[in-house]
Amino acid sequence: MNYQWYPGHMTKAKRQMQEDLKLIDLVIELVDARVPVSSRNPDIDTLGKNKARLILLNKADLADERENQKWMEHFKAQGYYAVKVNSRSGAGLKSIQPVVQEACREKIERDRKRGIMNRPVRAMVVGIPNVGKSTFINSYAGKACTKTGNKPGVTKGKQWIRLNKNLELLDTPGILWPKFEDQQVGLHLAMIGSINDEILNIEELALEVIRCLVKEYPETLAQRYQADESGEPLQILEQIAGNRNCIQKGGVLDYAKASGILLDEFRSGKLGRITLERV
Repeated sequence: MNYQWYPGHMTKAKRQMQEDLKLIDLVIELVDARVPVSSRNPDIDTLGKNKARLILLNKADLADERENQKWMEHFKAQGYYAVKVNSRSGAGLKSIQPVVQEACREKIERDRKRGIMNRPVRAMVVGIPNVGKSTFINSYAGKACTKTGNKPGVTKGKQWIRLNKNLELLDTPGILWPKFEDQQVGLHLAMIGSINDEILNIEELALEVIRCLVKEYPETLAQRYQADESGEPLQILEQIAGNRNCIQKGGVLDYAKASGILLDEFRSGKLGRITLERV
């Protein structure tokens, strides 16, 4: 299956981003801690190359903690500031402000020398669809200032949010890039829900999730679904269908329903903490 999704509004959003970067001191990029490489839009590096950069490993609670630590070290070694967060619960958010001040120290010092005191750092929040930008902003600001949803592409317009006297955030719509050179990237994004499910073959996607789990976290399938992880992916999907009573009239297994259950439980963390990409 070919994984690709680049609706027209993303081209417009990217152009708007290029314009807004002139106003920005810092680019805060959210990535999904389960797929820290696939969930990074390569265009962001080009757009933000002369700006201070902070990477937030969001949904860190859904990812393998050992891998979270390795990815933090990896990004820091590349010259980024990095913080792991769970925007939904608020874990890790308190540690962001000091890192923002550190990342923008030169800018703050420059302002001070010019006699400009207390001008807030202006940060653009960027990331691919469904990575949790709006949830992060709402949690960080302590109030619902942006619309959130579990469908990719909910954030439409530009909005500035003043958090405190030291920081203003500009929320941006989630954007992908026109072509995934590596189809593994597209597959990972489909798995975590950053590509619209309506354009995907959900049963094929579920089989790919099973292949990944068998390779890296085989015990999860046995624990959650009493499935035999030594079986073929299709056999395992059949076992999941049986375990969850996904049966149509005449005793026919409902593969689509079983696939939906597996994807939902994988994405929501019910299968445990899983990282699909290793440093």
